[in-house]
Amino acid sequence: MSEPRWLSEDEQRVWRAFSVAVTMLRGHVDSQLQREAGMPHTYYEVLVVLSEVPGRTLRMSELAEKCHSSRSRLSHAVARMEANGWVRRDSCGTDKRGSFARLTDRGFAALEEAAPGHVEAVREALFDALTPDQVRALGEIADAVRDRLRPQCAAAVAAEEDRLDQLA
Repeated sequence: MSEPRWLSEDEQRVWRAFSVAVTMLRGHVDSQLQREAGMPHTYYEVLVVLSEVPGRTLRMSELAEKCHSSRSRLSHAVARMEANGWVRRDSCGTDKRGSFARLTDRGFAALEEAAPGHVEAVREALFDALTPDQVRALGEIADAVRDRLRPQCAAAVAAEEDRLDQLA
């Protein structure tokens, strides 16, 4: 086994600051959405994704991919959103196991009501703290990290899906 590539002092400082900032930012945004819109960020993300596709409808597997979620976790969230009347699940005529998630008018209205507060929370907590050059740099950094992790995350989701399929 090879020796671990320990983080330098500077890398440790950056990693810890980044980790704390992401945790705090997620907590801030989630708290704002819960407090003002009565929904977690996960639900908001589903509503946004559905609002941006033609017909406000996506196959559940595609929605899970776009939301960076497992199908089982997404299915649980969509069930709760169905109970709120925000999303409707329709079966797929060509695939008995497949289904579609459709954003309802009530769900779109919930999104329209939640969006201004959410955007303000993101702007206040993140973008107001940065210069335009820092925003560009943050975008480049986020893209690099996302692109580096995408294959591993896709493989992990696929493995979890296979495991759940074997249990069914």
